[in-house]
Amino acid sequence: MQRLEMASAQFCSGRVLLRVIALCAESRPMLEEFQASIWHNKVRRESEGSYMESVERVEAKRTVLRPATGPNGETLRNERMFIAGDWVSAASGGTFEKKNPYTGETISRVAAGKREDARRAIDAAAAAFPAWSATPPGVRRGLLLKAADVLDARQLEIAKVLAEETGGTFGWGMFNCIFASGMLREAAAQAYGLIGEIIPSDLPDTVAMATRQPVGVVVGIAPWNAPMILGVRAIALPLAYGNTVVLKASEESPGTHLAIAKTLEEAGFPKGVINVITNAPADAAEVVDELIAHPKVRRISFTGSTKVGRIIAEKAGRYLKRALLELGGKAPMIVLEDADIDAAVAAASFGAFMNQGQICMSTERIVVEQAVAEEFAQKLAAKAKALKVGDPMQPETQIGSMIHGGAVERVQGLVDDASAKGAKILSGGRSQGSCYSPTVVHNVLPTMRIYHEESFGPVVSVVVAKDAEDALRIANDTEYGLSSAIFSRDINKAMRLAERLETGICHINGATVHDEPQMPFGGVKDSGWGRFGGKAALDEFSELRWMTLRRTPTPYPI
Repeated sequence: MQRLEMASAQFCSGRVLLRVIALCAESRPMLEEFQASIWHNKVRRESEGSYMESVERVEAKRTVLRPATGPNGETLRNERMFIAGDWVSAASGGTFEKKNPYTGETISRVAAGKREDARRAIDAAAAAFPAWSATPPGVRRGLLLKAADVLDARQLEIAKVLAEETGGTFGWGMFNCIFASGMLREAAAQAYGLIGEIIPSDLPDTVAMATRQPVGVVVGIAPWNAPMILGVRAIALPLAYGNTVVLKASEESPGTHLAIAKTLEEAGFPKGVINVITNAPADAAEVVDELIAHPKVRRISFTGSTKVGRIIAEKAGRYLKRALLELGGKAPMIVLEDADIDAAVAAASFGAFMNQGQICMSTERIVVEQAVAEEFAQKLAAKAKALKVGDPMQPETQIGSMIHGGAVERVQGLVDDASAKGAKILSGGRSQGSCYSPTVVHNVLPTMRIYHEESFGPVVSVVVAKDAEDALRIANDTEYGLSSAIFSRDINKAMRLAERLETGICHINGATVHDEPQMPFGGVKDSGWGRFGGKAALDEFSELRWMTLRRTPTPYPI
């Protein structure tokens, strides 16, 4: 455990995540104990008493994890919403069941909130705003740092919930917690960030000021694919700047998102400052409509698909509300003929296949100069074939489950279409239950669906380019513009190409999957607008005002 905790001081996603996974594999005794008490449902049922005792110790002051019973007698988590500092059921009393995508077993019964519950959460946040916005930044900073400490202490518990809900591996769950803790610490550092300026005025004896202040209630809508990271990202900096928040949990990861509320509650955040609501999939449109339309909501942040992002943007525009959108991607990685091929292959494998390719920054298209295309493709395929696919609960598993059967079918459809139109399937190309084998599709052309459509799965396309200029043209030939990468030993050439890439993010000689809490994160084109992270978020979650002070009376003409 000490070795795992050491990684929490680092935020370079690729390196830290790979190290976490390696440490997980090395820490076999810890993981065997972890599995025995948490992972396998059969063992868990046999040791239900000891498992529930540990839950009761962690949740001594809460009622969120009251055991319920599934159809086969298994113990289920009973997930309730967090509104105004209390753990509450939906006003209607309704619930929905969340299943483990790998086993198909029901793992929790979740409060099915509706419009009325969204309204309750917003009203609670609005009522808490005056006091929270007036709270000294040092106090807000201290609470965020305490929340980071609490999250560090609860890593195993939260990683278990995350893996059960999303089918992600243990290493991915641990990395989510480590990175989210770093985001809370970065938000704490930004608590003093509401800094204004004095602006010279042409009026005599006048002081003109640009001041910043919190906006009010901020709504965060976070997805399931990196639920701890993206859930914390939606709320941490808004809280640091003195806003109150309502987080809409994903229907696919309600327990993980509720764990954020539990963490902040334990850290001592005042009632109503953080609220988390859950809803059944069928009620999502109704809940989101209320979260945007409610007059007390002043900002919306959304991370998810471009399709849903358009709906969010349209609704926000109707009510003249500012929205921060981080949407889909089709991240290109350019490999020039002078690149370190082995380094490029390693980055491509990580970028394409980590978390089953279910990351907004995932490497989707690798554009390789013709001279090295065959060598690169064969080496990447060999690496893909060596990755272990299977039970996310096993520490040696590198590729876990897709989120649901529909995702598997979509990926298979893209691969079949490419194959039928002449592409070569160098590895994978088939599902294993709810898992999908890491797949390299070579010689992809614009006539194929996979050239244009985001796969959001462990599938990567190799597109052959004539030269560097052709590679740049192909890389920009997409409606998306989130992340990108270029591999070359000629740094000046790579920089010139990077400046012409139509993406919000570009990494030279690094993977497309990379983030740090203090960096401005966001895309262009159909990948959204606005920026999360560090000082860039100040523009998103604070109001800039102009104020003047006149020291002497001003003469007016009338």
